[in-house]
Amino acid sequence: MQYSDRANAIAPFYAMSFGEKATALEAKGHSVVRLNIGEPDFGAPPAVQQAMQQAVELNQLPYTSALGDSRLRVAIADFYALKHGVTIAPQRVVVTAGASAALLLVCAALVNPGDEVMVGDPSYPCNRQFVTTFGGQVNLVPTTEHDRFQLSPALVEQYWNSTTKALMIATPSNPTGTAVASADLASMCEFAKAKGAWRIIDEIYLNLSDDEHGEPQTALAFDDDAIIINSFSKYFGMTGWRLGWMIVPEDMVEVIERLAQNLYICPSTPAQLAALACFKPETLALCETRRASLLTRRQIVLDGLAKAGLPVPVPPDGAFYVYIDVSGLGMSAMAFCERLLEEAHVALTPGNDFGPTGGDQYVRLSYATAEEQLHEGLARIAKFTHKLKHSLQE
Repeated sequence: MQYSDRANAIAPFYAMSFGEKATALEAKGHSVVRLNIGEPDFGAPPAVQQAMQQAVELNQLPYTSALGDSRLRVAIADFYALKHGVTIAPQRVVVTAGASAALLLVCAALVNPGDEVMVGDPSYPCNRQFVTTFGGQVNLVPTTEHDRFQLSPALVEQYWNSTTKALMIATPSNPTGTAVASADLASMCEFAKAKGAWRIIDEIYLNLSDDEHGEPQTALAFDDDAIIINSFSKYFGMTGWRLGWMIVPEDMVEVIERLAQNLYICPSTPAQLAALACFKPETLALCETRRASLLTRRQIVLDGLAKAGLPVPVPPDGAFYVYIDVSGLGMSAMAFCERLLEEAHVALTPGNDFGPTGGDQYVRLSYATAEEQLHEGLARIAKFTHKLKHSLQE
């Protein structure tokens, strides 16, 4: 059977591949510590689970608008006023079948063959795949620890081309957990806007940012026309519910509606009805408690990696990832992850998933799991790395 060039060009997602290998080891009776997937172990808040049960029991689950349930769109707009101090018309809120569907719609709406989208390297691989699926070209800009593994105003200006039609930034980032300073993000958005380019800002982890300087700031605070991508998966712990949202300029709503109608009809009705409970005061309070627990887990991980002799060039300030430099161990990131899984039964993700710049040098660890598992995984990693270093010295 002949498959499309598009399908043949898509690379495997190694985070998922290592998950499958971990499952195979577990089937053989091994205890595997999974630190490879960005999936919070909290699960959906209790009020959301109860709302889902009620929705199913009512058995009244028709299609909603392709843009989402109107009540949920209002609730999301109110959330931005409460958490970020920005006023958004509910009509600009589009509820989607996960953040992936939001990116699908955005790229379908904006990207023509040959159009270039600027993205930092490293970055979440699926975002880039949406661009290329619609014939766009990804301008993958190499970043380093000196840039905090993020695009900067200087890099954006240096790598800008006449064919650049959009700027795509995730803050905080997957895989590094690093955020872009608000002043730098505002500067990059202003530069791109002056060039007539779209600004696509992935804020999936925004509400899992550090709060040392108050509530994290959405890009809408300084760029009202930016396209914002967000999700119920991370802050609200609803990964498998496949529900997300985006904020788009008012004149883009009708275009997005037509695309959504034709590409997937509407988001899941029961998931939307349940998600209304996300914005109850008690649910938001619970999510803040969970966010605080992630800060504790982060410190456990940073301390454990230091004991293992594994450097973290840029400590994260959001999300739940740590980007680890394994270049001093005499092997590639892929080889390190393969051996760590086979010999120590700990699953991490090689940096090759996130871009060619440093992909062989770094691995990603997700600390979105219980403290007991983190301690066990870190102990295994330390034992494994000490063994490797001892063999290098012989």
